[in-house]
Formats: sequence, C-alpha cells, structure tokens
Amino acid sequence: MRRLAGVSLCALTVTVCAVPGSVSEGEWERAKVAPAARGDDCVHGRAGAAGGAAAVGGRGASAGVARSAQARDRADLGHDQATAMLADLRRTLLDRFGTSDEARLDPARPDPARPDPARRAAGGLTVPVRFHVVHSGSSGRLSTAAVRRQIATLNAAYGGRLGGDDTRVRFRLDSLDRTDNPTWFHNPQRNEGPMKRRLRKGGRGTLNLYTAAVGSDVLGFSTFPQWYRRDPRLDGVIVDFRSLPYGSYAPFNHGFTAVHEIGHWLGLMHTFEGGCVSPGDGVTDTPYEQEPAQGCPQGRDSCPQRGRDPIHNFMDYAHDACMRGFTAGQGRRIRAAWAAYRSTRSGRHRVDLGTGAPGAARSVGAAR
Repeated sequence: MRRLAGVSLCALTVTVCAVPGSVSEGEWERAKVAPAARGDDCVHGRAGAAGGAAAVGGRGASAGVARSAQARDRADLGHDQATAMLADLRRTLLDRFGTSDEARLDPARPDPARPDPARRAAGGLTVPVRFHVVHSGSSGRLSTAAVRRQIATLNAAYGGRLGGDDTRVRFRLDSLDRTDNPTWFHNPQRNEGPMKRRLRKGGRGTLNLYTAAVGSDVLGFSTFPQWYRRDPRLDGVIVDFRSLPYGSYAPFNHGFTAVHEIGHWLGLMHTFEGGCVSPGDGVTDTPYEQEPAQGCPQGRDSCPQRGRDPIHNFMDYAHDACMRGFTAGQGRRIRAAWAAYRSTRSGRHRVDLGTGAPGAARSVGAAR
C-alpha cells in the first residue's frame, strides 16, 4: 500500500471527551456479529465491500491487501537484549518480593484455602486506557463506537473468550481525545517523542493507546515495562487506525494488532523470540518457534523442542483470523511484570498483588 503524500504542518487542535466505564460483554458480542461497519465508523463515512472493511481515503479501500508477517511491529529485540530484559525482571522481582518465582508470586495460582473463582477474581487487573486518536482532517478520525469496539476486543482477547486462557487483565476506557495533526498522523514513528510528550496522561499503570497511519512496513509498536524508568513520557502503544475492528487493513483488521502490541506493553515478547535458542520468550508453555508465522501455517513445527509452533498465539505474526489467545504462562508473566514495573506501589514486599476481597478486581494506574 502506498503512503499518503503531501504532509503539511497545521495548528494542533484537540477534542477531549470522557468515557466512563468499560465496554460490556454484550457490546462485544454485538460487535462480533455486526455485518459491516456503519457509515459513522468509517474515516470518510463509506463502508467497504465484502467483509465490512472501512474505506480509507488516500490508501485505497481494498480489503485484500497482502502484508508480510514481518510487518506486525518493530519489537524484535535480539537474543542479548531479550535475555537482559528477562534477567532484569528476575532481579526486580527478587528485590521487591524476595523471590523471582513467578508461580509463587501469582495471586491467581491455585489455593486450597480459597475457591478458584474467588482466587481468580482477587488476582485481576483493571487497566485504565487513555485513547488518543491522531488524525489528519477526516482521515483517521475514528468514531467513539470504533474505539469502544477496540476496547471490547481487548477484553475478549485478554479474558480468554476467543479461545485462549484468561489472563485476568481487563481494560477500562477512561478518556478519548482526538488530535488533528497531519505531521504526527502520517509519520508517528518519526514524531513519537513530541506526540507522546504532548498527549500522554497518567502514570506507569495507565495505558496510553494512540492510533495514526503507522505506515506500510509496520502495523504498530510499543514500549516494554522495563523501559518505563528510562523515559516515562515515551511509554505507550501506537497502532495503525486501519487495524481496528472493521478497518481496511485486511487480513489484519480484527483489532488484534492492539492486542499484540499491548502484550508487549504488559511484558510479553514474541513467541518466536530467539528462534529455537533458549530462553526464547522466557515463557515455559509457549513452544519454541524458528520464525514468525505468515498467514496461518497449520501444524507447523519449526524447532526440535517439544510442541508445534504457537501460530494461534496473539504474540505471533499470523493473520488476525488465525489468532486465538494467550497461554496460562503468558498470563503469569503479565502479572509478574505488572508487579515488578507497573504497580503504583513501591518498596520491597509492599506491592499489591491483588489478593483483596474475593469478587473484586483491582483497579490500578489511575491518572495522577
């Protein structure tokens, strides 16, 4: 797909609206069966053809654009950096809790003294989301309904309702703003610093999610929790606005690019990290994988270690229709990384691991 041309500078305008509460399961179910995008959810008010993809001015409206699997994001770390980040997580957990054993730290682990449903509820995280729609005039100016569908998709994916394990992570849309800035919109990678420094809200536990025209080579990109200390102002996730549910970036238009990138923000690496070389992504129940999945290569087994390639995992690069869920180990990794890096409390043995009253999920990371 070709890039938009004719980028020009303009005055920065911001529209802010508060969006209390989270998207219900019912809304997710309705969104799943909707036959097509409505006019007010499309960038130019036009619904696409088959499949309900939204038409996008300047980039073409075809829903059948072939994309390389290597275009999911730019979060390829390399063996040394991935190993160093895993070591940093272990050191941080050991310093704060006296152990680096993620299973022992996990508030959702089985406990004979407490029924499993109560234990799972007590170990939940509710992540507040500050959603920033960056657009250029009408291009990329997403509707509130489109944003809510993305939040519903996040909750379905992380809640295990699409086929994987429940990570016990939920997302709550706290605010939505729209910023008309063609320079940021057309090149968010080059303008990441100025854009985030102007728009970012909240602390280490607040997810700032941005949409823009990321480009022809990547679908989105994210920071890792280990990087927050280095520059808190750059923390967050950026995805292409056409990758949201019913967007025009087929076969990557089910909203799973945001699911994937937020996985990085929560501490997950690619399932193919390091190929067949240990430690891989550092999660014990994701089989080793030599290279990213392209399309949906059923039954692929690219490494000598036990287990077929996890092509249905959200942290791979398969087409959205091929993706289904996370593993239990990835859920533990998310909760451990949260305790280590994103919990709003500090100090050894003082981080709240969510072991409060049964039935109440913990709300964390409110704006400050």
